[in-house]
Amino acid sequence: KEHLAISDATFDVMPGELVSLVGPSGCGKSTLLKILAGLHPHDGGEVRIGSATHTFDPSRDVGMVFQAPLLLKWRRILENVLLPAEILGLPAAESRARAKALLALVGLAGYEEKYPYELSGGMQQRAAIARALVHDPKLVLMDEPFGALDALTREKMNLELLRIWKEAGKTIIFVTHGISEAVFLGTRVVVLTAGPAKMADNIAIDLPHPRTLDMKTHEGFGEYTRRIYRHLGME
Repeated sequence: KEHLAISDATFDVMPGELVSLVGPSGCGKSTLLKILAGLHPHDGGEVRIGSATHTFDPSRDVGMVFQAPLLLKWRRILENVLLPAEILGLPAAESRARAKALLALVGLAGYEEKYPYELSGGMQQRAAIARALVHDPKLVLMDEPFGALDALTREKMNLELLRIWKEAGKTIIFVTHGISEAVFLGTRVVVLTAGPAKMADNIAIDLPHPRTLDMKTHEGFGEYTRRIYRHLGME
């Protein structure tokens, strides 16, 4: 049986932005990410990355971080990070050097030869972020990547993601159920309605960088979260 998941979710993401995507459970957030990643067909509309003359190739233009790290347990961490580069047939020596640099960027220098089971959940997700960056994509999609982590580790990973985003200079779309997380991370927050999803709001987050955890206690932060809660019928 056919099901309309997304009805109108038109928005632009500028280079270098970190855009949070929130909405009720089942509204189509993950479906939208899969469409952007080329993992799910769409019946209408278009996905455009870069200029009008650029041919969109999800395998090269997009990096994906899923809800679980999805590391291959029989491959060492460096080998896991290299997987997209291997699939795309990128030069081995350059890819290996880039993978090592990315592992250092995400705080995993010295763990290249470890297996996934030797790393904590947060460390495994760091490796997954490095894997998503190894082929130098134009856009990184993150589908609730910290949802399975405990609250303290999740806050640490939020800070780490902001640091990685700034240093790597990538464009990120970040799906989350956490309203506070969405505001804390985002340069903007796109709010979707219940399915079939439509865009309810597109909120520019005017908070300074670098972000710090004590910003969550500021009145301006609370105003953003209340605005989102109103759209979700929770206030």
